[in-house]
Amino acid sequence: MLRQRFEKWLHLRFRYTSIRTLKQNEVLVFIYQQGFLYLVLILITFIAGINYANNLILAFCFLISAILCISFYLSFKQLHAVTIQVIADEVGRVNEAFTVKVILQQAKATPKFLNFKIKEIEQVDSQISTDLTETSVSSQRSKSKPFKSNIKKIDERIQSELFAEKQKIVELKFIPKQRGEFKVPAIQIFSTYPLGLVRAWTYIYLTESYWIAPEAKPLALNFNHSSNTGEPDYDEFKELRNFKLGDSLQSISWKHASRGQGLFVKQFEDLVDAHAVYIDYAKMPSADHEEKLCFMMELVDQCEQVQMPYCVILPYAQTENGVGLSHYNHVKILLAQA
Repeated sequence: MLRQRFEKWLHLRFRYTSIRTLKQNEVLVFIYQQGFLYLVLILITFIAGINYANNLILAFCFLISAILCISFYLSFKQLHAVTIQVIADEVGRVNEAFTVKVILQQAKATPKFLNFKIKEIEQVDSQISTDLTETSVSSQRSKSKPFKSNIKKIDERIQSELFAEKQKIVELKFIPKQRGEFKVPAIQIFSTYPLGLVRAWTYIYLTESYWIAPEAKPLALNFNHSSNTGEPDYDEFKELRNFKLGDSLQSISWKHASRGQGLFVKQFEDLVDAHAVYIDYAKMPSADHEEKLCFMMELVDQCEQVQMPYCVILPYAQTENGVGLSHYNHVKILLAQA
């Protein structure tokens, strides 16, 4: 409960809304790892100096105490007055890099040793069987019912950067594993300069959510321009439909048949006479929702490669005919939200 409240407080305190320059109250400073051992050393030398009335030991104690105090200031200056701007990709795709750019700026070109720490939490669905002994597995296999357990897999990574110029762009890459809404994990920027005794850090909590489009799944169908002979070109795919008695065997999509997805007939058209390609969700050769979206993503990519206008038809939405980056991103967002 306290942890959740603390994380909520951090989110409100360090949420990113626009370009900001780190102020004094936005940089946290505290002793870091081996700094605690350093404190023990200070305590031991102080007790020894008093116990033995040795000024040399006390002088050494004050010296290392001064080094610790200076480390607080130097670590704090690594982040103080640094201007931060964050730019993320408009839309991503499953199993492809989603890039978040962190632009750092400073008034004077002074070297800063910064680290970017990211904790990615991934939900892993695992099946746990209720069988207790190996000897009874075969007899209980039909009786026992496995249940699913959601396990949080935390992937922590640190990316070190040297910020020595007035401006530096740091690229942080994420690999989304699921289609749909994607929230960028909290980004922690910290420095342990100069001796690793003290850490100064701050957080970046992005308030916006982003969309991840499905991964393209090959249909083994290509869009290639060719001369117009008046006859359909079999490299110029239009759509797939269910097999009917009397259809030519040459037009059957044997690749889908070999996968057990059923018999489908490939329909083609002359590109010169076609004004647009209609990518219809209902006509995708699969019964699985996610697989249909993957097939549609592949067809969209092929249309973009040859710059052919296309229209996407979903159960809840339909786009206008178009081609280009803005239309492409709009379609990817619709497929991500499907």
